[in-house]
Amino acid sequence: MRSAARLNRLGTEDAYVVLGAARQLEAAGHHVVHLEIGEPDVGTAPHVVEAGIRALREGQTKYALAAGLPALRDAIAQSLTGRGVRTFAENVIITPGAKPMLFCAALALIDPGDEVLCPNPGFPIYESVVRFADGTPVYYPLANSRSFAPDVNAIAERITPRTRVLILNVPHNPTGGIASPDDLARLAALAERHDLWIISDEVYWQISYGSRSQSIAALPGMLERTVIVDGFSKAYAMTGWRLGYGVMPSWLAGPMTTLIINNLSCTATFVQYAGLAALQGPQDSVQRWVASLKARRDLVVAGLNAIDGVTCATPPGAFYAFPDISALLERTGLTCQQFAERLLAEAYTAVLSGTAFGPGGDGHLRLSYATERSELELGLERLKNWVTSLAAVV
Repeated sequence: MRSAARLNRLGTEDAYVVLGAARQLEAAGHHVVHLEIGEPDVGTAPHVVEAGIRALREGQTKYALAAGLPALRDAIAQSLTGRGVRTFAENVIITPGAKPMLFCAALALIDPGDEVLCPNPGFPIYESVVRFADGTPVYYPLANSRSFAPDVNAIAERITPRTRVLILNVPHNPTGGIASPDDLARLAALAERHDLWIISDEVYWQISYGSRSQSIAALPGMLERTVIVDGFSKAYAMTGWRLGYGVMPSWLAGPMTTLIINNLSCTATFVQYAGLAALQGPQDSVQRWVASLKARRDLVVAGLNAIDGVTCATPPGAFYAFPDISALLERTGLTCQQFAERLLAEAYTAVLSGTAFGPGGDGHLRLSYATERSELELGLERLKNWVTSLAAVV
């Protein structure tokens, strides 16, 4: 017996692999500092939880419309005006998390043999869904020298007659990089010139420590060639609720809904009512969360830069630090993956190897600072002490 060959084209997300290894260490009695998983350490806002509970008590446990609750779709459309996007409920499709929308967008837009421009380093699921849809991932670089902003010239150089889609992630996982208005305008011009689709992953849009940029879909002519992917997990601390959405041209929403019917049916009704409360209720918990993340970011960046052999830029968005440890790797002879594995096994501190995000992540680690300050301080102390002891042995 064998499985279908298409399963062999799927990659994985190392954060869950490392989390599993960390849980085994915890089961053996060790205190692990979790800097590997991109999950807020705060709870979902009480008014959102109450809305979900109230929906359950009121019997909102039946099937929802495949495209989502009309009220939630409308609220999402209204919320996007903050990104400069003028759209309507008919353009919004609700999914149980952002990943299903990534899959649906890939299946809806990519034909066999199409080339898809993917950020490198980048979220590993991009490459995975492209290959699953029989597309060909083509990496474009994100350089530290440009604060990990998309390199428009490098993207232009990689466009061929087979290029169909550009995947854009701003703010960016794993680097926290953003794109300037000029970058977005030039990317929009490229998309129009070469008739490209944009899949714009904006799940970290609200987590920005300066002025927030517009969505690329806000630029003239771009709403008709962009699928925005977003969700409630990061900004609203709703990772376990599984609530995401896509925004797309209205003509694509019908076929996309058919795709949803075929593989998901619909998103849990009571969860959608919780999402409606998140969007329409007070936003102070989000503002406090982002302010707290900024302080944690500064703590982590300063702590990393205090370690000999480590340099770390200050990320302008998301909640990840992406330190360069290439000097340590050269000194110790370790690979990036070996470094991360030994840090967990010997210092009980879970981080991700930069190579988990593609070859462009080599020489780096990804640390999530979406955890409490005391754990961040402990993780930095363990990392520094372990690096010192490693250097002494070598």
